Amino acid sequence: MENIEYVRPQDIEKRSFAIISKELEEKGIVLPKEQELVTKRAIHTSADFDYAKTMTYSAHAVGIAKKLIQNGADIVTDTNMALAGVNKKELAKYGGEAHCFMAEEEVAKIAKERGVTRAAVSMEKAAQIEKPVIFAIGNAPTALIELYEMIQSGKYRPAFIIGVPVGFVNVEAAKDLILKTDVPYIINRGRKGGSNIAAAICNALLYALRDRN
Repeated sequence: MENIEYVRPQDIEKRSFAIISKELEEKGIVLPKEQELVTKRAIHTSADFDYAKTMTYSAHAVGIAKKLIQNGADIVTDTNMALAGVNKKELAKYGGEAHCFMAEEEVAKIAKERGVTRAAVSMEKAAQIEKPVIFAIGNAPTALIELYEMIQSGKYRPAFIIGVPVGFVNVEAAKDLILKTDVPYIINRGRKGGSNIAAAICNALLYALRDRN
């Protein structure tokens, strides 16, 4: 027990971020100010300092995403796990809602008939939302591929893409496609990511707005 640090439950997160800041400093890593809280929350969620090097932001991405949230944008995730992780109470303060269409029977039916993934069909359904949408993709590279194809064809332009799917098949290639678009994005290069990271990024944006007010 001599190595156990006593921290009050309400101070655990604060202590964790202090440790993250100290270790980043020791590694000689200085995060851009605008991106700092988002990247640190990805590290906090994963305990993985690789995110300090691989998180990639389009120009003014964090400011753009926060403005979209303030103006009532919705968030669409590609897993119910990410949906559960997004702080919907904070999002609702600005008039936004969070959605995940993956488990809907209609989505599964259409995907089976067409021989495509539910993630791809979910993106098509999300494109029907009549307001700006922030896509938070943490699992399915096919969701990013579908968004890219809709952008290229001119059928639909997402307001913002958080692209952090995890895995081995088409993950890096799908992320690279989004990097080629003019849609504002936060992407984690490489194989790492996940639903928890997608939700953490959404929450970092929401908490930055909350703590500023």
